[in-house]
Amino acid sequence: MTSVAIIIVHFNTDEETLECLESLSKIKHKGLTVHTYVVDNGSKNPLHIPERLMSKTTKLIRSDANLGFTNGNNLGITVALRELEPDYFLLLNNDTTVRPDFLEKLVAAAVAEPKLGMAVPKIYFYPGREFHLKSYTPAERGNVLWFAGGSIDWANLDAFHRGVDELDRGQFDNISETEFATGCCILIPRSVLERAGSLDPRYFLYLEDVDWSLRVKQAGFELRFVPESVVWHKNAGSSGGAGSPTHQYYQTRNRLFFFLKYAQYHFLSSDKKNEFSQTRKLVWFYLRVLKLAVEKLMMGNTNVRRGALDWLLGHMGKQAVY
Repeated sequence: MTSVAIIIVHFNTDEETLECLESLSKIKHKGLTVHTYVVDNGSKNPLHIPERLMSKTTKLIRSDANLGFTNGNNLGITVALRELEPDYFLLLNNDTTVRPDFLEKLVAAAVAEPKLGMAVPKIYFYPGREFHLKSYTPAERGNVLWFAGGSIDWANLDAFHRGVDELDRGQFDNISETEFATGCCILIPRSVLERAGSLDPRYFLYLEDVDWSLRVKQAGFELRFVPESVVWHKNAGSSGGAGSPTHQYYQTRNRLFFFLKYAQYHFLSSDKKNEFSQTRKLVWFYLRVLKLAVEKLMMGNTNVRRGALDWLLGHMGKQAVY
């Protein structure tokens, strides 16, 4: 039997977490033993899981402090590793629901590819939670893409989801490589995690998944988008939603941190033959990152300016956001 530890980080969103667990209670897992670890990440009121959703394979872990998405998941991974030593870890956002065969499809893709470092599903917006809700008919809602693989735009210092806001017509129905995996749902073999390490707590929240993805690639593994596996996502439920002060602050700070951190990895690996060209590209890129920081400091709102300033000052990890 192949063992999988599902890690769910909960923070003050009881309804979403319980709906996620309800969805997981219906999954198929032929040939798999599945254990679920729910990390209550310093919620104001401790999470209570109804008896019908608890079992011998479900464990609630309580943290007295909000450890963020990074260390909340790291805590769950640590406990699961000590108790279970699973073959795979599955990180799953608490504001998701899943198709019953989603896990079987991800594991099958991992088993079929020895070099696989991460597998990610096709992710739709949860019905009624689309960014442009009025653009879709009631029948189309729930079939609008949130993630169909990810791409990193080095020229514009950004990372984006492929297919986002598109109605799914089968245009992403082939298994393909992805430049990064989304923390919304990632399957990672234990052997890969032991090589690449866990999530970097300096991010606390946002872009930690892109960083993790590149470390997995640096360790010699591939990232795969598996469209047969399907998940629905409510999107940024625990952080106040897209555009919230928390979202703006951490996205700004971590975006600058990530691109400066990986500049050498990207440019030195893309042009190994021409040392002068490498150096010139790196200098240009560093200046582009600094230019973006200045733009955020000069033209951003309070949360954006604070994010840029804290990056310059090296204030990483958890910070107070108002």
